[in-house]
Amino acid sequence: MSVTPWISLTTDYGLTDGFVAACHGVIARIAPTARVIDVTHLVPPTDVRRGAAVLAQTVPYLPTGVHMAVVDPGVGTARRGVALATPGGLLVGPDNGLLPDAAAALGGVTTAVELTEPRWLADRVSDTFHGRDVFAPVAARLALGAPLGDAGPPIDPADLIRLPSPTLMSDAHGFTAEVSTVDHFGNVQLAAPAHLLDPLPAALRVGPPDSTPARPAVRGRTFGDAPANGLVVYVDSADLVAVAVNGGRAVDVLRVAPGDLLRVSG
Repeated sequence: MSVTPWISLTTDYGLTDGFVAACHGVIARIAPTARVIDVTHLVPPTDVRRGAAVLAQTVPYLPTGVHMAVVDPGVGTARRGVALATPGGLLVGPDNGLLPDAAAALGGVTTAVELTEPRWLADRVSDTFHGRDVFAPVAARLALGAPLGDAGPPIDPADLIRLPSPTLMSDAHGFTAEVSTVDHFGNVQLAAPAHLLDPLPAALRVGPPDSTPARPAVRGRTFGDAPANGLVVYVDSADLVAVAVNGGRAVDVLRVAPGDLLRVSG
C-alpha cells in the first residue's frame, strides 16, 4: 500500500500518566513523518462500548490513515490483537468489539490479520501495555506503507468479536431504546435511528419504560428549541436520536447511564 502519513489514537489511558506519551514516542521513533491525531484518551476506563461509539462516529471525518484504538480490559489474555483493512483506512487494536463499528463506518472489513509477527512488535512485550508494545509499533509500520499481511496471519472478518446489538423496540406510539453514550455536555444519545422521530408529534414524553412518570419534552432541531431547562429530543450529529436539556444536563435530569432504557412517546 502507499504511505499513509496519518495515525489517530483513541484510548482510555487518561491524561495523568505517561501512557499516551509512550505510544506517541513509539510511533515517532518508527514513523517520524507520521502526523498523529488524538481523538480522545478519556474514554471511561474499560468501557469498550463507549470507545467503539466514539471511534465509529469520528473516523469518517478523519484523514485516510491508520486508526489505533485501545480500550482493552482483556489485555494479556487470550484475546487477539488485530489489524483491519477497509476501503476508508486501517484499524489497529484489540479484538474485543472495539473496532467493527468503525470498520463498518469506513466501508466494511476487506482484510483482517492477527498481530503475531514478532518483528513488528516491541522486543519485549509487556503483559499489560499492548498499546505501547503491540498496537503503536504496528500502526507506525502500517503508516510507513508496510504490507498488512506481513503483520500476521489472515483471519476471517466474520470471526471478529462484536458487541451485542443494543435494545431497540418501536410501536405505534413511540419507541424504547438503549442509551448508547453520554457526551461531555450530558446529552444522552440513544441507539435509535433518526427516522423513528418522523411520525411523532412536537410534544413528547421521555422516561424509563416502567412505572416512573415520563417527563415532558419537545421535538426539536437544536437545544434552543426547548424552553430554558426543558428537555428536547433531536437528531444529533451522528444521525441518532438524542435527548438534551437547554442549559442543563439531560443525563442528570433523566438519571440514566449507558445501557439503560429510555422510552420516547407522543
